[in-house]
Amino acid sequence: MRRPLFSMTAASVLLAGVGLAYGQSSTSTTTWSNGDGSVMREYSTTRHYDSFSDPGWRPSVGAELPSNATIYPLPDSIHVPGAERYSYGIINNSPVVVERTTRKVVHTWN
Repeated sequence: MRRPLFSMTAASVLLAGVGLAYGQSSTSTTTWSNGDGSVMREYSTTRHYDSFSDPGWRPSVGAELPSNATIYPLPDSIHVPGAERYSYGIINNSPVVVERTTRKVVHTWN
């Protein structure tokens, strides 16, 4: 009687852990086109948004944007699933998409 109860409890704990890990994933499944990068670059220019400049910092997917880099809402012309989750920044004159809550880079255009 104890063994089945223990097995069910262990399985429940394992599944709960997997669910939590999946929920905390910062991997983006959104596809960003080359045109999106151009739109963001042009939009930033017309809004006079500043670029964060640091020649030694190269953004890469998964990296957290420096706290002193400003992030902006996506332009209305960008239509991607879950757009409310994302913002973008201009780093060394190139746009990068970040998850709004974590500031982790999910897409770059080099």
